[in-house]
Amino acid sequence: MSFSKWVSFVLILYLLNSCLISCSSSGLSQIPSKFLTFAKRNDFFDWMVGIRRRIHENPELGYEEVETSKLVRAELEKMGVAFKYPVAVTGVIGYVGTGQAPFVALRADMDALAMQEMVEWEHKSKVPGKMHACGHDAHTTMLLGAAKLLKEHEEELQGTVILVFQPAEEGGGGAKQIVEAGVLENVSAIFGLHVTNQLALGQVSSREGPLLAGSGFFKAKISGKGGHAALPQHSIDPILAASNVIVSLQHLVSREADPLDSQVVTVAKFEGGGAFNVIPDSVTIGGTFRAFSTKSFLQLKKRIEQVITRQASVHMCNATVDFIEDEKPFFPPTVNDKDLHKFFKNVSGDMLGIENYVEMQPLMGSEDFSFYQETIPGHFSFVGMQNKAHAPMASPHSPFFEVNEQLLPYGASLHASMATRYLLELKASTLNKSYKKDEL
Repeated sequence: MSFSKWVSFVLILYLLNSCLISCSSSGLSQIPSKFLTFAKRNDFFDWMVGIRRRIHENPELGYEEVETSKLVRAELEKMGVAFKYPVAVTGVIGYVGTGQAPFVALRADMDALAMQEMVEWEHKSKVPGKMHACGHDAHTTMLLGAAKLLKEHEEELQGTVILVFQPAEEGGGGAKQIVEAGVLENVSAIFGLHVTNQLALGQVSSREGPLLAGSGFFKAKISGKGGHAALPQHSIDPILAASNVIVSLQHLVSREADPLDSQVVTVAKFEGGGAFNVIPDSVTIGGTFRAFSTKSFLQLKKRIEQVITRQASVHMCNATVDFIEDEKPFFPPTVNDKDLHKFFKNVSGDMLGIENYVEMQPLMGSEDFSFYQETIPGHFSFVGMQNKAHAPMASPHSPFFEVNEQLLPYGASLHASMATRYLLELKASTLNKSYKKDEL
């Protein structure tokens, strides 16, 4: 027997005899339930709740997550988890495992939204006009929980788990900066989770292929000639022009898009005028556009600019259009890898029962997780938190949004289970292969 074959044989024996994690089908299937049991321990759960509430009380917007990343680093240091900081301004990249290939990544976003919290409770946001209204405080907490679970079983990891604590998901494209920083160059797969009130506690949801739409933003200034509202003939009314622009923009989807190709154009901002009897010199409108294919997305972008400028000219106004890509970069569609989706269903099924997996329909919402998927096979999924005994919870981006903290163990253990099983299965399938680069 050659030396390389002998080493492979010994490694296989080691994998098969691991105390917690076995490569037998029965051993692999037990990993998720065991991690969930660990995460539901009273001390573990209370620790996660405390972290989530500290983050919730002190929300920070994109690329301003100074205190949040400081908290993340402090907790990683307590665990003995190595990390790199700063990455992408305020991001933190942690490492658990051997430090060698294979590598798998887990991602959580850290930023909050610019809105006033309307939920009255003991741990309400202490920062006026800022709120964790999309569950990113829970996402960060669940990834820290996963880090703790993985660190407690680090000797059994067959590779390295990269923990991505990402800034600026809410329009800032923090994922794009993480990718450009080069910290994920040798990663084989990446997983992301998002909380949802559309599923019951203990349920998960996702789908193979297109999951979330690509998205972009636009802002337009429409300029005319101001004057007295009683003498409109002496003015060039930008409000009238903008109103017709908005109506025409809606025709892009209703009359130009294939009905089977989902697209959205929404004008959500209209600013102009300060008096009831004065026609302003200009108005500003802004909004978002979404599509599931890059081709449709680029066509929408082209037509939005054409409609705004040309419709404005019909009313003798001038218009300039800004797609604000520097501030809010375009998000590609979120498309789940076929093999990783099958893997996710197996892992979540072993943890929760396959009956608690819900096949999801594509959503017009967007996620900058898609930037990872452009360079790495990736999978994004949703974890339920709705308590059936209570009234329906508010949706994300609502000032009344709440998180059911009972979901924290589910997210933490699902993260840890996917990373652990992925490394085991990948390592076992590549025992006789060499890696191009086996260090970060």
